[in-house]
Parts: sequence; C-alpha cells; structure tokens
Amino acid sequence: MSVTDTDQTTSQRTAFAGDLPLDALMACPQCDALYVAQMPKVGERAVCARCHTVLIAPKRKAGLKIIALTLSVIILVVAAMFFPFLTINAAGFGNKASILDSASSFQSGPMVFLSIAVAAMIIIIPLIRTLLILYVLIPIVGDRTPYAHAKQAFRLTQRLKPWAMAEIFAIGCAVALVKVASLAHIGFGPAFWMFTALVIIVLINDNYLCTWSVWKSLEQDPDQV
Repeated sequence: MSVTDTDQTTSQRTAFAGDLPLDALMACPQCDALYVAQMPKVGERAVCARCHTVLIAPKRKAGLKIIALTLSVIILVVAAMFFPFLTINAAGFGNKASILDSASSFQSGPMVFLSIAVAAMIIIIPLIRTLLILYVLIPIVGDRTPYAHAKQAFRLTQRLKPWAMAEIFAIGCAVALVKVASLAHIGFGPAFWMFTALVIIVLINDNYLCTWSVWKSLEQDPDQV
C-alpha cells in the first residue's frame, strides 16, 4: 500500500485534513475514505484499505500506450459503423445489418428517441470520449503545456465514462444471438470482429489510464483552470 490510511473516525479524518493542504489528500471515489496521496513505484498500486478500489496505478510509458490504444479505438469505431455486423439467413431469405443500421432502426414516432440513445451510447459518446482523452494526453506525453481547458475536457471524459456502453451492447448482442441461433443461420461480419476488438481495447485502455496521475500532470500548469 503506497498511501497512508487516515480513515479512523470522521472526527480524526477532519482534524487530520485540516493540517494538510487539500492537494496532498485524496478520497476514495467509492467509499470516501481519506488518504495522504503518495505516488507508488511504477508497477505498484495504491489500493483503498476499506473497499479495495485502485486509487493510483502508474505504469511505465502508459501515456504512449494509451494514445496508441485510443487511436485504435477511433479507427475501429468509424470502421465498424459501416461494415456489416451480422448476416442472417432463414428460409432462403437473407439480410445484413451494420451497427449504424441497428442504431437507426427506429426512424419515426416516439421510438426515434431510442435510436438516438443507442447511437449516442455505442458510437457518439465513446468517440467523443476517446477524442477528449487524446486532447488531454498528447501534450502531457510530449512534456508540453496542456491545451486550453484540458482540465474541463478530462473531467468530461470521467463523466461520460458510465454512458459509453460499447461493452453493454456487446453483451446484449451475445444474449440475442443465443436466442436467435436456433431460428436462423447467423454469420459474423467484419464489424462484429472490429467491435469485439474495440471492447477489449477499451477495457485495456481504461486499465492503463491512471486518473490521479493525469490530474497531477494537469495541476502542474497554473494556467489550467
């Protein structure tokens, strides 16, 4: 454990926090346990003693890896939108569907809002989030001054994270395929494999991204508000 646990009682935490500057402290995002933040060694992790949430996890050359993975996500998202996702054949009839077709399947009436929500959560929000991550990390990795409003951009990536549901869409497709497989012959198009790779890359990317390290890098620039 590479952080000092100050989670004894509420009064003790409050008194201890009053003796230190706020930027020397960090709270667990899950249970609000308060700690004195210390950067662990590369490859080590600072874990909350109460709920075991990973608080700080620096990795060697993580910035370059995150940028490479993020660029891969952007390419896969754009490509997967247009290539066939699934092909279905039953009783001599066949059809192909892309992710864009699935997202825009309802084009009239109240259900159009469902199409907009699906498109936003599996295409638009993940794409926006990856672009914002690039905007924040490229100058940091290059040891340059962060771009304007980088803090707001990174804060937005964290707020959008629960709404980027590419992996939820993949699980939903898997459940649907199990139910449909007995009724028709199903083939996987190029977009299916692209989307599978995309979900894996997103999970790896989020594992590499240490939010505390990024915030510390951004706070070193006094011009960032």
